[in-house]
Amino acid sequence: MDNLYTLLNSSVFLSGFFSWFLAQLIKTIVEVSRGRNSSSRDILESLVWRTGGMPSSHSALVTALATSLGFIEGLDSSIFVFSLFYGILTIRDAMGVRRAAGNQAQALNQISEELHQKFDTKFKPVKEVHGHTPAEVFIGCLLGFFIALAFCI
Repeated sequence: MDNLYTLLNSSVFLSGFFSWFLAQLIKTIVEVSRGRNSSSRDILESLVWRTGGMPSSHSALVTALATSLGFIEGLDSSIFVFSLFYGILTIRDAMGVRRAAGNQAQALNQISEELHQKFDTKFKPVKEVHGHTPAEVFIGCLLGFFIALAFCI
């Protein structure tokens, strides 16, 4: 039980968790204010699970982890270097690969809908995963950096 307490009080854990949670909370508030989420289930799902949107919780989390590890372990530590490159990979995936996959899924759904209308075929739409825009990633990185700063200084 002492190990769990130590983990939950760690600045690295707290900065990572709160940067992710705050990004998700901001994203949920934005979606609710735009009228995209109406039910409590939608709101809870957006708060805990959904991806995409402003700000990027992926970027906030990995930036907070790398920043807090840099402060605590030093910029020359192996764990900081690992977290930095892990963060870069995660951000690249959130912005590039997932966005491209979402665009492809959207195109497939449009083609399937046209085939359905022409030939009365059955189809189940493919899930359209939306990656992040550069602005969403940038704001997420800023959020993660400043939250890590708050927990580590």
